[in-house]
Amino acid sequence: MPDPVERQRPQHEVRYDRPLPARMPSLIHEITLAETLDTLLTAGADLRGARLKGLDLRPFEGPLLEREDLTGLIVLGGRLTTKLERHLHRHGAIIFPAAPKAPVRPYRGSLYTAAELYEGLTEHGYASTVDARAYEWLQDATVRHDTYVTVLRAIHDDAMSDALVDVVSERRVVGIMGGHALARGSAGFTEAARLGFTLAEAGYVVATGGGPGAMEAANLGAWCRDIEQFGPALDRLATVPHFDEGVGAWAQVALDVVTDTHGSAPPPGPLRSLGIPTWHYGHEPPNVFGDLIAKFFSNALREDLLLHHSTSGLVVLPGAAGTVQEIFQMATRLYYEVDGRVPPLVLVDRAHWTEHLPVFPLLEALARGRKMDGALHLVGSVEEAAALLIR
Repeated sequence: MPDPVERQRPQHEVRYDRPLPARMPSLIHEITLAETLDTLLTAGADLRGARLKGLDLRPFEGPLLEREDLTGLIVLGGRLTTKLERHLHRHGAIIFPAAPKAPVRPYRGSLYTAAELYEGLTEHGYASTVDARAYEWLQDATVRHDTYVTVLRAIHDDAMSDALVDVVSERRVVGIMGGHALARGSAGFTEAARLGFTLAEAGYVVATGGGPGAMEAANLGAWCRDIEQFGPALDRLATVPHFDEGVGAWAQVALDVVTDTHGSAPPPGPLRSLGIPTWHYGHEPPNVFGDLIAKFFSNALREDLLLHHSTSGLVVLPGAAGTVQEIFQMATRLYYEVDGRVPPLVLVDRAHWTEHLPVFPLLEALARGRKMDGALHLVGSVEEAAALLIR
């Protein structure tokens, strides 16, 4: 019977790993790909202090048994034989055990795909998926305060954070925020999708909170590789306007759009669409239109990373409490010029942000006399927002 954790691995795992440098450093830190480990072993690289994360080491047993430069080598999960485990221990390696009962792989070295999170949806329903079981794991009162499970969740989120850095490094990322209640088929949904498409076509990676509503729309737009895919996708999604009608049906129609467009293969071309959702909001399922998905147990970490990686700007569509919170989190970063950056903060819909929720006047008051003053923009349409960033 296959390992339940192994079954979570997608058939087509999307990776955006950077190639190994021509000249390898003397100390290798995190190794998450079998190909990388093979290259390092062949080259005789020093493994002391390295971290082997979530790897099956059984194919490398021979070369590793010949090595004694293993002091401080840390093996995070993965698979290894008893003989290899004893050898590693004998020569100073530290081995963290795997977690076969966890619904996720805590030591994973890559971001998720929608196919992985929703595996089993068609055959067995949403409750059987990795996404649903991970939320139950988080909420289960019998493990919520279990120290070991708490550590595993923290390790998982640290792995997600590292994988996210690998993916967005040296890429221009624009964050798009907005309310989760925006229904498929609405004018606002179409506008958010158009914004995502326009920015992705201009070479940006579009990052969202990875959930439904405006987030799904922006991810969808960026995910479309051709304008001809845009209209048909919107029409099909509109048949299930909201996830309140059932997560299974809501997710299935979107997965069908993906499969019918690209088959089981990853979408062609460079990374365009990125989702960064959280299991903290279990009632908000992840949308499937992120080329890659960085899903976290900690909502605080997830929100901070989404804003931190929005290095080329943040566009905020109409929303409510959660969106307002994110605006002021970004405003704090701009006010204190965190990381020495002051990217544009663009609020869309003048009436919403000055009358319904008068956020923009307060932002202007905060910005007086500071560098962030030039980064604040209030516009009336997604077209204006896109033009500000692309100019």
